[in-house]
Amino acid sequence: MRRRKFISAVVKTASAAACIQVFPPSLHSLVVQQSATPNVSPSSSPKPQLALTLDDPTLSLGSVLRWQEANGRILKAISAKNVRIALFVCGMRVDEADGARMLAAWDQAGHSICNHSYSHKYYGEQTSYSDFAVDFLKDERVIAPYHNRTAIFRYPFLKEGDTAEKRDRFRALLKERGYRVGHVTIDASDWYVSQRFVDRLGKQPNAPIAPYRDYLIAHLLDRATFYRQLALDVLGRDIRHTLLMHYNPLNAFVLPDVMNAFEAAGWQWIDASLAFEDPVFRSQPQTVPAGESLVWALAKETGRFGDRLRYPGEDDVYEKPKMDVLGL
Repeated sequence: MRRRKFISAVVKTASAAACIQVFPPSLHSLVVQQSATPNVSPSSSPKPQLALTLDDPTLSLGSVLRWQEANGRILKAISAKNVRIALFVCGMRVDEADGARMLAAWDQAGHSICNHSYSHKYYGEQTSYSDFAVDFLKDERVIAPYHNRTAIFRYPFLKEGDTAEKRDRFRALLKERGYRVGHVTIDASDWYVSQRFVDRLGKQPNAPIAPYRDYLIAHLLDRATFYRQLALDVLGRDIRHTLLMHYNPLNAFVLPDVMNAFEAAGWQWIDASLAFEDPVFRSQPQTVPAGESLVWALAKETGRFGDRLRYPGEDDVYEKPKMDVLGL
C-alpha cells in the first residue's frame, strides 16, 4: 500500500517554483463525477462546519519550493480565514533546528501542535504494540517545547491496529497519557494528487498547476459530500467535521483556492479545537482492523452500510485511473 508514503519521493523534481502560476478556480473544466448533494434541506439545516487538520509538516519539499516559502504560503492562507487548525507533527520530518523554527511559526500563530508519532509507522501486522508505543512517546520530545502543544494523537495512515488487542492496548496508553484521538471525518487523497503534480514537474517543469488544483478541489468536495451524508445517515445529525490534508507542494500553492471553494459550496470553516469538542470524537468504534475516517468506522460498526464502504476508505488506487484519463 502506498497511502501517504509520498514525502520521500517528492525530492526528485527539477526546480519549478518560479514557473508556476496560480489561476482562479475553474472547476467546470474538470470532468470528475461528484457525489449527490446531502439529503438535507438547506432551510432546515445549519451551514455544515469543518476544521482543517494538516499532517506531516516537513523540511523536505524537494526543489519545487523551499520549506520557508511553503510555510509562509500555508500560514497566510489559513490566517486569511481567521481560524486555527490542528498541525499533526511527525517528528522525523522536522527534528532539527530548521524544524524547530518551522513549528515555532505555527505555535506563535496559535495553531494546535499535535502528536503524529515520530517515524510514521503503519500500526498493522508489521508493527508491534511496543514499537508503536515507543515511537509515539518519542514524538512527545519534539512537540514538548511549544506553548500550543495539544494532547491529541493522530494515527499514521489512520490505522489504529490490526487486532482488537493492539487497538485496545494503545487506546489505554493514550488515556493514561491524557490524549484524545485526532480523528479525521473527511478523508481524502490530496497527498496523491500532489505526488502526481510533483512527478509531472520533474518531467515538464513548466507544467500548469491549474488542472491539478481543479482536480484536487473537485476531489475534496466530493469526499466531503460523501462523508457528510454518511455521517447524517449513521448519526442522524450534522457533526463538526475535520478535513485531512497534508503539508505538501500542491497544497502550499492552492490552499487559498481550496478554502474558498469549500465556502462557495456552503461550508463554514471553524477552529479545530471547536470541531474536536463535538461528542462524536469521543467515540471508540469496535472495528478490526481499526481506523479509517471516524465516520467510516462508525458506519462499518453498524453493519448496515457495507454497500457504501470500500477498504481502505481512501487511497491512490481510486484516483489513479481518473487522473490517468485526464492526463494528469
